[in-house]
Amino acid sequence: MSKRRTERLLSMVVLLLSARRFLTADEIRQAVIGYPEQDEAFKRMFERDKDELRELGVPLETRPASLMDEEPGYRIPRQDYELPEIRLTAEEAAVLGIAARVWRSAELSGAAVGAMLKLTAGGLTTDADDEGVARPVGIEPRLTTQEPAFGPLWEAVRDRRPVSFAYRGAGRTDATRRELEPWGVVNRRGHWYVAGHDHAAEPPGTRVFRMNRIDGPVKITGPSGSITVPAGADVLELVKDWGNARGREGARQATLRVRAGAGLGLRRSAASVSPSADAPGWETLITRFTDVKWFAEYVAWFGADAVVIDPPDLRDEVIATLKGALQ
Repeated sequence: MSKRRTERLLSMVVLLLSARRFLTADEIRQAVIGYPEQDEAFKRMFERDKDELRELGVPLETRPASLMDEEPGYRIPRQDYELPEIRLTAEEAAVLGIAARVWRSAELSGAAVGAMLKLTAGGLTTDADDEGVARPVGIEPRLTTQEPAFGPLWEAVRDRRPVSFAYRGAGRTDATRRELEPWGVVNRRGHWYVAGHDHAAEPPGTRVFRMNRIDGPVKITGPSGSITVPAGADVLELVKDWGNARGREGARQATLRVRAGAGLGLRRSAASVSPSADAPGWETLITRFTDVKWFAEYVAWFGADAVVIDPPDLRDEVIATLKGALQ
């Protein structure tokens, strides 16, 4: 959805929410900026806008504009549309921040605009980035979906379709072919994963794959609805178990200084958190990592809110990452 169309729909919602009577199409045309002057072009655009609002869940009512006139009028009942007071915990705000960052991907940007349209019209203050995608004020997303495999895998999960791809496992030089029934995609500690049933595995069974190790394109190999996700399948738990099993060997300890109230992702995996005696407003986190480069990039995403104290090679890698971003 373009920024211009989003603004037009939002203006229409605000107008119909504030109207004390049913407004005709011509009255809406005069009040909302963005409609064409040509009658036929206006009618086509207006019909599309009405359909869009109803798809977004907006309760658009239609009835004669007056007792003396059969021309249809439109209004949005405020009591059916208003949102309750929105209160978010720190963890909920963190999840919303992640979602806002994911929404920037092409696959999810339409849903993002629709959600923010309803939130804005309902009274929630938002701002927008340079691409016109709105996000809640005060939330700084830290997640990317730049892996080429993300789009086709997300669509395959959504449509319940099997896929195939070449995968290069950790420490391997050659890629192997995988035939996967994907059950879900999740992000854990800055990496995207897909989990499901792999028919090409020996023996076939449940497997987890890190997206940045997929070599080449992901191919859809079956029709929509041809996958059945087992009842009780928890993709996040599968990824956690897979990551814990791989992380037990070669894990190293890191000491970080994190600004109080920030770094929720780092805190979630920390072994301990304590106030920093020599830095008021900061806290010391003890955590573990296995991959210096990946963990340095993850810490760098938190910008000025996180500082590596130890080990030195991790600290140097974070500094190099930040300098590269600055350049």
